[in-house]
Amino acid sequence: MTEPYFHVERFRKTFLLGLVAAISIAFVLMIRPFLTPLLLAAIFTGLSFPLQRRLTGLLGGRGALAAAITIALLLLVVVAPLLSFLGIVANQASEITQSIAPWLQARIAESTSGNLGDHLPLPDFLAPYETQIYAKLGEVTSMVGQFFFKTLTAATRGTASFLLALFVMLYAMFFFLRDGRNFLNQILYYVPLHTEDELRMVDKFVSVTRATLKGSLIIGILQGTLAGGAFLVAGIPAAAFWGTLMAMLSIIPGLGTALVWIPATGWLYLNDEVGAAVGLALWCLSVVGMVDNVVRPWVVGRDTQMSDLMIMLSTLGGLLFFGAPGLLVGPILAGLFVTVWEIYGEAFAAYLPEVNLNPVEAEDTKDESTTP
Repeated sequence: MTEPYFHVERFRKTFLLGLVAAISIAFVLMIRPFLTPLLLAAIFTGLSFPLQRRLTGLLGGRGALAAAITIALLLLVVVAPLLSFLGIVANQASEITQSIAPWLQARIAESTSGNLGDHLPLPDFLAPYETQIYAKLGEVTSMVGQFFFKTLTAATRGTASFLLALFVMLYAMFFFLRDGRNFLNQILYYVPLHTEDELRMVDKFVSVTRATLKGSLIIGILQGTLAGGAFLVAGIPAAAFWGTLMAMLSIIPGLGTALVWIPATGWLYLNDEVGAAVGLALWCLSVVGMVDNVVRPWVVGRDTQMSDLMIMLSTLGGLLFFGAPGLLVGPILAGLFVTVWEIYGEAFAAYLPEVNLNPVEAEDTKDESTTP
């Protein structure tokens, strides 16, 4: 009599799991346009929660009022100045996009007349393709300018999609701040992991978020300001745009800012400003590069516990997949990816073989085994 009952219960549980999965997938697909704002709301809630908790204590336990004040402070201190600055950057991006065509035509004319080779000689095997090379470089520069112009104007000119995403993020932040602990406890209740593993994932989420923001803000502001100021002194137009671009790329260790200032020195050299080109290169190599070598390990520290390669891949992958929010979301997903695999390794340690690959030791062992 117990066997049919067992099969019925197993069928019910299987059906229930399938129903939960199907409805959950349908719900996620329905709110897919708002997943990025919701994720950003969760990230900024975790970072601003200490302020929310302190305000709640000062206001006699009124969590809703504390959440509203926290969001208002975020808007006044962060969002409003940022949008104002991005408006300036967007205008400079538009100017770059419009001015690149005349400059490119002049460079191609010099290449055709043979004058460009006096400034920047190419190897002999590239000489027949000189015109095409500079044409492609101009196309790439124009595409970069158009990309940033469209991205930034979407945020600064108040498009409907941006305003809707901003509203969803702030609205979700209010409820996350007010009822965040209950939300988190309920989510963790349905996760079939040990409590210590759940807390470990939450800690990794918070630590990587904090480290990524510290790296993005402090290092980005330092490198963007130092390099952008040098661009301004060197006479490179749209210094605010290039400084912002380098601030965004600074999240890539060692390589980010160089993607901008190296072509900039080449541009100065092509315009017969050799002294400015040398000075800019020395400044960026020594002072701007010092931020990567000295400040980054101190600011980011051991919070992320990820290699530079993982940070670069997650940053670029996040940027391509999520857009601008991917600069923050990418490293967080990478941190959770590493943490999940660490939990897996600990849970199945009894079934996983120990591996210690050391070519030197392996060679020594092989020699000893063949010695008569």
